[in-house]
Amino acid sequence: MNFTTTTNKKNAFAALQLPEFRNLMLGRLFFIAALRMLGTLVLWWVYNLTHDALQVSLIGLAEFVPAFLLSLYAGHVIDKSEKKKVLLIAASSYIIAIVALLLIGMLHEQKNISNTQLLQSIYIIIFFTGICRAFSGPSFGTIVGLIPPKEIMPNAITWNQTTWLVASVTGHAIVGFLIVYFGIIDSLKIIILFASFGLIMMSLIKKKPPILHNEKKNTLQSVTEGLQFVFKTKEVLGALMLDLFAVLFGGAVAMIPFFANDILKVGAKGFGWLNAATDIGTIISVALLTIFPMKTNQGKKLLFAVAGFGICIIVFALSKNFVLSFIAILLSGVLDGVSVVIRGVIVQLKTPNEMRGRVMSVNSMFINSSNELGQFESGLAAKYLGNIASVVFGGCMTLGIVIFTWFKAPKLRDMKY
Repeated sequence: MNFTTTTNKKNAFAALQLPEFRNLMLGRLFFIAALRMLGTLVLWWVYNLTHDALQVSLIGLAEFVPAFLLSLYAGHVIDKSEKKKVLLIAASSYIIAIVALLLIGMLHEQKNISNTQLLQSIYIIIFFTGICRAFSGPSFGTIVGLIPPKEIMPNAITWNQTTWLVASVTGHAIVGFLIVYFGIIDSLKIIILFASFGLIMMSLIKKKPPILHNEKKNTLQSVTEGLQFVFKTKEVLGALMLDLFAVLFGGAVAMIPFFANDILKVGAKGFGWLNAATDIGTIISVALLTIFPMKTNQGKKLLFAVAGFGICIIVFALSKNFVLSFIAILLSGVLDGVSVVIRGVIVQLKTPNEMRGRVMSVNSMFINSSNELGQFESGLAAKYLGNIASVVFGGCMTLGIVIFTWFKAPKLRDMKY
């Protein structure tokens, strides 16, 4: 299909007109939905086993450690390998991990293993999923950057983010109902079906061989090159650092089970909706930005959005009403969507094809750090400050980070694209 720059800049569905991109997005939709369902289910599972904020937050840490440590090496592997193969292997391995959770859950249900053995097994399997994520996340980002022509890349990126967010909302919201009506074991079976269908759709994309990869470079040189590119590209580095620290301190995901059950008294259903609220808000803003893209002052808008995100987290922490809590988390997602779009566009547009795997892996390191390490930080803070105070503290830290960034990172503040 031939595209013209003028036509496709005005076409909100330009990227979806590419059959290969549609297959990738449909596969991503079901696979990410399965992953988000699994993440929410495991948080609820561990919460009911332990009723301990620190134990729940260790789930995020268990996944973060391997994903973070292997990210740079994964980028090197992706750049020198056929990318579709890497993606399918990582996705298949993730499905194996979900099957393992199903099997140990069945053993526990039959009283063949204790609560302690079940909990230990969950941590080990989640650690394995962190290894899978080190390769699957950057593979997705790399392939997305290779399918559409450059003139519709911003449109493709916003659709990629929208797909991820729809999947995330679906996963978070559905799993609460699944737990209530089907229980943990049958919910895991449904998650396996979602992930398997996503794998089938992703297998339909074309092969993506290495692009101008210098075979003479060893692994350390290749990895270092990716890091150097990110640290030299100040706009990319600034956006990633802001996202890292804002979500690290401002994220309240690990605390949601406690707010849902102990403070708001809304149970598993309310827990699922609160978990989905951020992504519902984000998809609203991403959808609007797809149709009405930002044209000026993206850097300043990014900083204002992150500040608003911090305020919403504080409101959520202090609220005793489910509707107000849901709205606060929803609005935090709307504002987070601005950051998602700006960061995604900058990283994709400024990254050369032959370095996409390594740069996407660095990007993945920042995302994994902010989300999973943020869960651990929330649990640790809750242990010493209490659930409410820890989330208020995180929101205040986010505001402080925005103020610091405004004065210390003028290139990010004044950024335009």
